[in-house]
Amino acid sequence: MAAVSRQRVRDVLDPVVTGAGYDLEDVTITAAGRRSVVRVIVDRDGGIDLDAVAEISRVVSETLDADEATGEMPYTLEVSSPGVDRPLTEPRHWRRAAGRLVRATVRDGGDLTGRVVAADDAGVTFDAEGAQRTVPYDALGPGKVQVEFSRPDDGTADQDDGEEAAT
Repeated sequence: MAAVSRQRVRDVLDPVVTGAGYDLEDVTITAAGRRSVVRVIVDRDGGIDLDAVAEISRVVSETLDADEATGEMPYTLEVSSPGVDRPLTEPRHWRRAAGRLVRATVRDGGDLTGRVVAADDAGVTFDAEGAQRTVPYDALGPGKVQVEFSRPDDGTADQDDGEEAAT
């Protein structure tokens, strides 16, 4: 049995996931005995809830079966959101992190920890210790959301279970 191509699966799923209103963040394929485990990470503005996971799982499964992107290899499909441990690397990641406390490396400036105030096509604006600072993407390394158990703005705990709550 031939190995399933990650790029082939990604190429097949990207237009379908995008067409359903989501962003395809990642696809991983790992061998699990005589099967493969196909993990598909999706996101969208506002996050995804369990109903969205069920909806996109159905679409992804139908697409993989119809296209035979996995060949004859049996597979187990897992669909989820990125979770808080995903590095923030794309403008959409930063935009979706608005209001969150983030740590990032700034070129020629060391580490920066601050709350994301806004993100646009040019860069990210942070509130760091009461002062706002805008950093262009070309000077910004990957960011990491800092888990806060009690956020000052709303008093709620972060969810660290890989699923973002819809807002």
